[in-house]
Amino acid sequence: MTDRVFRLKGECNHYPWGKKGSQSLAAQLHGKNDKSFSPKEDEYYSELWFGDYPTFPARVFETGELLKDVIHKNPEALLGKKVLTDFGENLPFLPKILSIAKALPLQMHPDKWLAAKLNKQDADTFGDPNHKPEIAVALSKFETFAGFKPLSQIEPLFRLPALRPFVPKDTPDKWLDQTLREVVRTIIKSDGATVKSALETLRSTPKADLGDSGHYILDLLPRLEEQYGPEDPGTIVALTCMNFMVLSPGDAIFIPADGIHAYLSGDIVECMARSDNVVNAGFCPPGERNDADLFADNLTFEAHSGGDVKLAAQESEKSGTGKTVVYKPPMREFNMFRTDLGAGEQDEIQAFDGPGVGIVTAGRGKMVADGKEVEVGEGEIYFFAPGVGVKWEADGEGMQVYMAVA
Repeated sequence: MTDRVFRLKGECNHYPWGKKGSQSLAAQLHGKNDKSFSPKEDEYYSELWFGDYPTFPARVFETGELLKDVIHKNPEALLGKKVLTDFGENLPFLPKILSIAKALPLQMHPDKWLAAKLNKQDADTFGDPNHKPEIAVALSKFETFAGFKPLSQIEPLFRLPALRPFVPKDTPDKWLDQTLREVVRTIIKSDGATVKSALETLRSTPKADLGDSGHYILDLLPRLEEQYGPEDPGTIVALTCMNFMVLSPGDAIFIPADGIHAYLSGDIVECMARSDNVVNAGFCPPGERNDADLFADNLTFEAHSGGDVKLAAQESEKSGTGKTVVYKPPMREFNMFRTDLGAGEQDEIQAFDGPGVGIVTAGRGKMVADGKEVEVGEGEIYFFAPGVGVKWEADGEGMQVYMAVA
């Protein structure tokens, strides 16, 4: 008989934008779940992955067997008919914990059409044919660049002497999205000397000339230059064209496929469609940047304000006590549930049609699911088959759980 609820352990990676050693929440949670893991204080721990994707795959805690292999032995029981019909024999989502010390690459994730094309052309770089819309929910103070600001806020900045050279000739006074696309293309194609000169001139621009939407530009400019040098085009694009947002724990954003973003600092729960495709344009060495035209040609303009990017938590009809909320991104692959329990509180969540993967991000307590009751603590990760409800009970310190469900 196939177990319908079982514990998992994930795997950390080491991108240099991550936090080091025990400062990394990703490393902390991984170490509390897997006692054989001890972070090295001089090593970066950027992400903790706990899905069935072949990169950094999750394993069954007790046996070490790959989650992917366990699912493939009994896909109907562990995924359900809906997921099998719509997405095949894999989890349709990929959950992670990110611990961010400096800006991630300025990036976008291809939509399905582009991902399939790129995967066929270069499977080593683009390892799957799927799209990658994603959500990020803050676990701490979270700073991010995400989506484009309104054109009415961007266009005046590019009248400034520092930025005027990036505006193509014959550009109309009233910008369109296509204008912004060409400005972004020009910036990311510019050589390092041009970028450096523009940033030097921008640094000497009076703050009053930057407008209300650009008040943070002069504050963040030295920080980004320290992280990636004075010649990285990502600094200009992020500071002048994108929404800069500071989120509190529980706040969330949604990044659509082809959506421009660069997370800056903090700890988050991230979940996305099952893909690892990315097109980079800045905040990374030149050799790690993808083709500038590929990036610019495929940008979406769905998000054109901070409000377009934010994703509000909603009351969950699955929650028995109202202690669980749900984030519903506009995509088919998953919803994200957050359960917050104070000392001694509990919540019983009704069964789902699809599979779920949950992680205890804070506190301790008990989990009752599929006829089993187990003590659970911070960092522990569990897989739930379709048709399984779960009851969380917090002990004296309370408990928080995030669960992605197809």
